[in-house]
Amino acid sequence: MRRIMISILFAISLYAGFLSVDDAFHPAVTLKDNKVFVQINMADHIHLTKDALKFDVKPVGEVELGKYTLPAAEKDEFGDEIYTKEFKVKIPLILKSQNSKDVTFVLTYQGCSDRGVCYPPVTKEYNFTLSTPAVSEEKGQKSESNFLSEEESIASTLKSKSFGIVLLTFFGFGLLLALTPCIFPMIPILSSIIVAQGEGMTARRGFWLSLVYVLSMAFTYTLAGVLAGLFGANIQAALQNPWVISLFSLLFVALAFSMFGFYEIGLPASIQSRLSKTSDEAGKKGGIVGVAIMGFLSALIVGPCVAPPLAGALIYIGQTGDALLGGAALFVMSLGMGAPLVLIGMGAGRFMPKPGGWMTTVSKIFGVVMLGVAIWMLSRIIPETLTMGLWSILFIISSVYMGAFEPLGSERSWNALLKGVGLLFFIYGLFLFFGTFTGAKNPIDPLQVIKERSYGNVELTRALQFETVKSLDDLLVKIKNSNKPVMVDFRADWCVSCKELEDSTFKDKKVIDALNGYNLYQVDVTQNSVEQKRMMKYFGIFGPPAILFFKNGEEIKHKRVSGYKSPSEFLEIISL
Repeated sequence: MRRIMISILFAISLYAGFLSVDDAFHPAVTLKDNKVFVQINMADHIHLTKDALKFDVKPVGEVELGKYTLPAAEKDEFGDEIYTKEFKVKIPLILKSQNSKDVTFVLTYQGCSDRGVCYPPVTKEYNFTLSTPAVSEEKGQKSESNFLSEEESIASTLKSKSFGIVLLTFFGFGLLLALTPCIFPMIPILSSIIVAQGEGMTARRGFWLSLVYVLSMAFTYTLAGVLAGLFGANIQAALQNPWVISLFSLLFVALAFSMFGFYEIGLPASIQSRLSKTSDEAGKKGGIVGVAIMGFLSALIVGPCVAPPLAGALIYIGQTGDALLGGAALFVMSLGMGAPLVLIGMGAGRFMPKPGGWMTTVSKIFGVVMLGVAIWMLSRIIPETLTMGLWSILFIISSVYMGAFEPLGSERSWNALLKGVGLLFFIYGLFLFFGTFTGAKNPIDPLQVIKERSYGNVELTRALQFETVKSLDDLLVKIKNSNKPVMVDFRADWCVSCKELEDSTFKDKKVIDALNGYNLYQVDVTQNSVEQKRMMKYFGIFGPPAILFFKNGEEIKHKRVSGYKSPSEFLEIISL
C-alpha cells in the first residue's frame, strides 16, 4: 500500500511539472495598416511546430491572406522544424469586396514540451475592422516578398537547403564579392608577393603560391566568422585600431623598399634549407610560409567587410550554434572570393618576364604599388587631406623615377612610353597637391573644391546630416520618442564600404530627398569601445556598415542593410 501511494504521489508531482497550454504559449495578434502581426511567445523548454501553424481569414470570398514568409526555423533531433522562445510573422490582408471591412483572423498552432509531452492543436479567432481601403494584391505581395531582410533570407537558406546546395550558393556569393573592397586590395598584394619571388616563376608555381594565400585567407575568415557568430566577438573590428593599422602599413613600406633593392627580406639560410627538403618547388625560399602569413594578416586587417552573405551566415551560427554548416558556408564563400586571386596568381607566374633588366623594373613597379597599399591602409586612420598629400608625393616621386624630365635616348620605344606615363603621373600628382591645399578629400576628384567654387555649385557638397549618438540608452530614447521614422547608421573610419556609402549613396539627391522626413542618427564604432560593442550586440550587428530603420519605436527588420548599397538599391529599400 505504501509503495502504491508513493507511485501515485510521484505521478502527480510529475504531471504537475508540465505547463498548461495557456501557460506554455502566449499568442498576441494585432492589426495595423491592413497587416496582421502574429507573435507567439513560448515558455522555457517549449517549442512550436512549424507544420502545425495555420492562418485563415473570414468572410471567405471577401478577404484573403496576402503572401507572407515564415521566419527561419530550427530543427529538432528528429529533423522536424520548430520555433523556440518566440515566433513572429506579418501577414497582409487583401480585400476582395468593399461590402464589409469586418474580418475574422483565425490562428491555429500546436507544440510540445522538451520533456516529451505534446499539446493538442489550439485554434483562436480575432475580430478586426479594416480602417483603410482595399489593399491591392500587388502591394501585398511586394510587402511580403521583402518581409525578411537580406541577411535573414540568407540565414533561412542555410536552415532550409541541403548541405550541397548551401555550399554552391555561398560559393556563388563569394564570386559576387570578389571585386568588392573586401578583396580588391588583395590583388596588388598577391601580385607583389609573386613578383618578389624572382627568377624561376612559372604558372604552376604562381598557382600554388596564390592557392596558399587564398586558403590561408579563407581559413582566417572562417575562424573569425565562427567566433563572431558564436560569441559576438568581431576579431577584424578589434584589429582596426591605429597601432595595428600603422604597423601593417609599415610592413608594406618595408616590403616596398625591399623590392626597390635597398635590402632583402628572407628567412635565415638554415631554415630555408630545411624548408626546401620538405616542401615543393613553391616553397624553396620559404615562400609558402610567408604567403600564408600574408594571407592570414590580409584577411584580418586589409579587408574588414561585412556583406549580406557573411552577416547571414553569422546570424545562422548565432541562432542555431551550428558552427559546422555555418563555418563550411563561410569557408566556401571565402574560396569563391579568392578564386580570381588564384587566376591572377597563375597569370602572373605565366607571363613573368625572363630574368634580366625587366625583373628589376617590374619589382620596382610593384614596390610603388606596395607604397600605394600602405597609403590606402593609413587612409583609415589619418585625415583625408593628409591622405591626399601622401598620394601626391607618391605620384610625383614616381614620375621623376620614371624619367618624366629626362631626355629621350636613341631607343625611344619603351623609354618614350615610360616618359609619357611619368608625365601623366606628375600632372596627376600636381592635381592632388593643389587639392590637398584646397580642402579636397577624394583622390579620384582632387579638383572638386575648385570646381565648386568656380561654378558656385553647392549641390555637390550636399549630403545627409546625421546626429551622432554615443550611448545605447540615448539611442533607445531617441528611437522611442521620435515622431518620425528613424534611420540609424553604424559606421567606422576604417570601414571602406562605409566611405563608399558616404561618398556616393548619402550624397545622392534622390536619397537625400527620400530621407527628408526621417530622423537620422549615426553611431561611430571606430574605436570598438565597450559601449560601441554593447550597441552592436544589442541590435545584432556584426560590423559596419549597418543601417537600421525604425517606425513607432520598432525596427522594420526587412529594411536592414549590411554592406554597400548603390543609390538605386538604397532607394528601393527605403520604398519597401
